[in-house]
Amino acid sequence: MVYGPIEYTMEWNSLNNPDQLEDLLRESAEKKILIFKHSTSCSISRTTLDRLERNWKEDFPNTKSYFLDLLSYRALSTSIAERFGVVHESPQVLVIHKGKSIYDRSHFDIEFSQLKNVLKN
Repeated sequence: MVYGPIEYTMEWNSLNNPDQLEDLLRESAEKKILIFKHSTSCSISRTTLDRLERNWKEDFPNTKSYFLDLLSYRALSTSIAERFGVVHESPQVLVIHKGKSIYDRSHFDIEFSQLKNVLKN
């Protein structure tokens, strides 16, 4: 018997190698790819990440989540911005589907309710 709601936690995959970008693009043909670009020195980034993880109370089986520490991997972060035609920001969430960015938000514009709709549809 299950008591109370089931709690889901985000399963992050580390994004730290430029070669992963090609794999990520191939994966995006089958599922949505969420990329969270995080600055470990920014309180807004930490708050946004906490808020995202705290609200992640559902299973999104057709989504794979990647976490990028952009201070350690700035060149990779820049490559992502160039590849998907978005302005580099931090914190930033992108959803990639079929090789294209279908959602791009930063800072406090990252709202879980909007992100949830993008991931479900």
